[in-house]
Amino acid sequence: MASNDSTHSTTLGSGDSGGTRGTTTIADTVVATIAGIAVRETDGVYAVGGSASRAMGSVRDRVSKTPDPSRGVKVEVGETQAAIDVEVIVEYGEPIADAAKEIRTRVTDAVETMTGLEVVEINIKVSDVHLAGPDDEESDEPSGRVR
Repeated sequence: MASNDSTHSTTLGSGDSGGTRGTTTIADTVVATIAGIAVRETDGVYAVGGSASRAMGSVRDRVSKTPDPSRGVKVEVGETQAAIDVEVIVEYGEPIADAAKEIRTRVTDAVETMTGLEVVEINIKVSDVHLAGPDDEESDEPSGRVR
């Protein structure tokens, strides 16, 4: 699977019945960004990317002051098709098969609608399960026995 570099892109014809009046070029990073946003909008997904990519991404986000929606997503884009790999962390208790099905549906719909590319495969790697802990809950009550 190719990385998300912007050196590779696909060129689509205009699809006019009157002939082509130019070309549209879609960079790999565009497809990766669309897919990343769609994955993050899926219920049951806690985070996208493995711990190493999230750690490096966190540093990159602080430096650039903008989050990278393509983090944890790799794409391979051809002339008319795209293949996508995503790495996710799911919430504990979330049926992983259901989350994977929802990820595939959302990513396919988003990429195909926005780019016109056919999504031929979406490989999902579930690298961890997130357990909600005291750091995740916001509460005004003191925790523990000591006050």
